[in-house]
Amino acid sequence: MSHALPSTLGALKTSGWRSRSVKQELRDNLLAALAAKRPLFPGIVGYDRTVLRDVQNALLSKHDFILLGLRGQAKTRILRSLTALLDEWLPAIAGCEIRDDPLRPLCAVCRARVERDGDATEVVWIHRDERYHEKLATPDVTIADLIGDLDPIKAAARGTSLADPEVVHFGLLPRSNRGIFAINEVPDLPPRIQVGLLNILEEGDVQIRGFPLRLELDVALCFSANPEDYTHRGSIITPLRDRIAAQILTHYPRSLEHAMAITEQESWTKRGAGSGAAVEVRTPPWLRRAIEEVAIQGRESEFVDQGSGVSARLSIALYESVVSNAERRGLLTGKKVVVARVADLLGAGSAIHGKVELVYEGEREGPAKVAQHLIGKALKVVFDELAPAPSKLEKSDKKALDRFDGVVAWFQQGKVVDLRDDLADAELLQRLAPVTGLREIANELLRPEGDAEAAAAMEFVLEGLCQNAMLAREQLVDGRVYRDGFEEMVRGLKKKS
Repeated sequence: MSHALPSTLGALKTSGWRSRSVKQELRDNLLAALAAKRPLFPGIVGYDRTVLRDVQNALLSKHDFILLGLRGQAKTRILRSLTALLDEWLPAIAGCEIRDDPLRPLCAVCRARVERDGDATEVVWIHRDERYHEKLATPDVTIADLIGDLDPIKAAARGTSLADPEVVHFGLLPRSNRGIFAINEVPDLPPRIQVGLLNILEEGDVQIRGFPLRLELDVALCFSANPEDYTHRGSIITPLRDRIAAQILTHYPRSLEHAMAITEQESWTKRGAGSGAAVEVRTPPWLRRAIEEVAIQGRESEFVDQGSGVSARLSIALYESVVSNAERRGLLTGKKVVVARVADLLGAGSAIHGKVELVYEGEREGPAKVAQHLIGKALKVVFDELAPAPSKLEKSDKKALDRFDGVVAWFQQGKVVDLRDDLADAELLQRLAPVTGLREIANELLRPEGDAEAAAAMEFVLEGLCQNAMLAREQLVDGRVYRDGFEEMVRGLKKKS
């Protein structure tokens, strides 16, 4: 903070500073940012033409607004980024609990101080980051939490009755005066608390323990809610909902590029050389694409509750877990550079379990099986994009139809490939190399660079064929065995008999 900022009321008046409502302040600063074409809401990807446009319209209209959307749609992040549109510094009367405007004091204590001290009244400056307050709405929230309560200790110290407005202990909302107050998951707020919130915002008054209190607060109010909660766990009372001028619908990324950009931005995958044992992990583009596809499949799966949604946090956690799997393998095999592979994705199911709400069918399958199901579908989608399944090919495209014949024929001879999760790149390549035509297919479809990427690409081709029912896979505790599908069927029949 600059030392040139006025420190008394008299100096503030001389400086020419003028009072503005917080909504006017947000509007003015947004207009200036738009005119200067400055970037707004950094880190928010894919919302420029939808959500952020609506937020800007609400701010320009000086409206309170609610962000309505499923989990993991950046609602809280948008709300917290609103502070960038506030002035960097704001003057307030020193020691005031509600950060009173020195030129227009609101509380009784500050009015008395200004009347007593005049231009010598001390002024402090508040940074924009201190002007944003947030409250997660829960059923146990009270009027005292939001509005305030009477403080008998203050009354005893001052020798006044509890009816004296100077003995009020202010809650979070009055302490947000001249700032932004956000309430997350507002439908969880009990209706009686919503009424108190409405009174102080609409009428400027409220009763605390039977004593009337009038506070004409200056607050920009914003809310967030999940549509599922909005309709099932609770609701906003009609008068409060009517006062919220803008209801803005958020959404998941509408393009793969946006989804991948968000995951790349938020994931901790560049681990750095934090210790001498650091391992560099390289993630092939096809695997990176499959990681993102897991969340997309989750948003379409019959095992997942679509009303709850699948957060972008799933892709972030999954990507980080895949990198960690590869990093751990590098340490175990003594390699400084490793390539992430299908085994790392199949072994990262724990990053999915807690990120999806399962419907009844999903609960019957269990979270582990659902996670593997989503990973398998994601790998199939990516594989089919690179090499369409035979059932989808034209009969005239003989080359494409015959592409996998050598690989399938090799397994039909009764041969198997046993792949452990912790195999070093060289050993993985050694086990895959005998499969007829496998490396040529991997080179054609994925264009790997070097033996490590080639081994990962060959493993991916086997998994793709498995997901297309052209090969069978037996899942082990620490790896997988690929074999001919007919042989696997016979093995299954023998087990049943």
